[in-house]
Amino acid sequence: MNTEANSTLSEPRVRIPFDTLRATLAAIFERHGTSAGVAAVLADNCAAAERDGAHSHGVFRIPGYLSTLASGWVDGRAVPQVHDLAPGAIAVDARNGFAQPAYMAAHAQLVAKARANGIALLAIRDSHHFAALWPDVEPLAEQHGLVALALVNSMASVVPHGAARPLFGTNPIAFAAPRAAGWPPLVFDLATSSMAHGDVQIAAREGRLLPEGTGVDAHGQPTREPRAVLDGGALLPFGEHKGSALSMMVELLAAALTGGNFSFGFDWSGHPGAQTPRTGELVIAIDPQRTGAADFAARCEALVSAMADAGQTRQPGGQRHRQRADSLAHGVPLAQATWDELQRLAGGVSA
Repeated sequence: MNTEANSTLSEPRVRIPFDTLRATLAAIFERHGTSAGVAAVLADNCAAAERDGAHSHGVFRIPGYLSTLASGWVDGRAVPQVHDLAPGAIAVDARNGFAQPAYMAAHAQLVAKARANGIALLAIRDSHHFAALWPDVEPLAEQHGLVALALVNSMASVVPHGAARPLFGTNPIAFAAPRAAGWPPLVFDLATSSMAHGDVQIAAREGRLLPEGTGVDAHGQPTREPRAVLDGGALLPFGEHKGSALSMMVELLAAALTGGNFSFGFDWSGHPGAQTPRTGELVIAIDPQRTGAADFAARCEALVSAMADAGQTRQPGGQRHRQRADSLAHGVPLAQATWDELQRLAGGVSA
């Protein structure tokens, strides 16, 4: 573990090996109420986000996870129930557990069905998704050559375009497409809100103003103050009516189609400290080999080359992969105080 100076932060920084960070996070989750299997899945997701520089969904999320577990709002030991519905459809009842273990319980079947039929969907209900969404689709493209799409709705924190109160969640969409051999897949993960909720929390913590058009305060007035958005205010959809329409689509696909709650459809008031939305997720996997597009990866490369020729210097997911390579080579960068706190929460475990 190396200590390094950071030019923008006065506090000391450390580099933690990825496997050490993942093991420590798993120990934290298990110590605070999850089963060992659930702990491993959540730890891998959080550690991967931190490794790749997605700080709003990395170790920043740990207090929220622990607060939610302590509140009794989520069942950290839930065992998902998988239902094989049709040749191209699987449903999973997460049973008030986290979405990622529910997804992993049906992952192999999803791949097999996509291979057999050309397309397959996975509908998850009664689940809590509190993490980055790209880890749900990237392996489908990278390891299995599938085109993948995932949608999750969250808690009501976004005002639909032209409306007066929050109704939608930040409702992210993640997409992954395989590229030619030797290249990582094209992946994007974006909120349909103007900003991810976690990024607003980080801005509040760091005392930064938000960009214009990000959110409104408790009175519905435009504000750049992150605390005003968080304390009774709300986010706006990106692109006005366009982002609002996409957010509506996510509600219908991730909640109505799966049987999960709408973003406005659950009440956690009886669980002080709860932060994870109890909603749904939809994952769609497509096998290009079964759609007559055997040269899909080459077509993808042709598009990437055309984008570069048009002057686009940054491809979707490119920054994430650069940060990933740096973290794997030199360790995941963390503030020393953050690492100390993680070790404390793990009960002194630092594998």
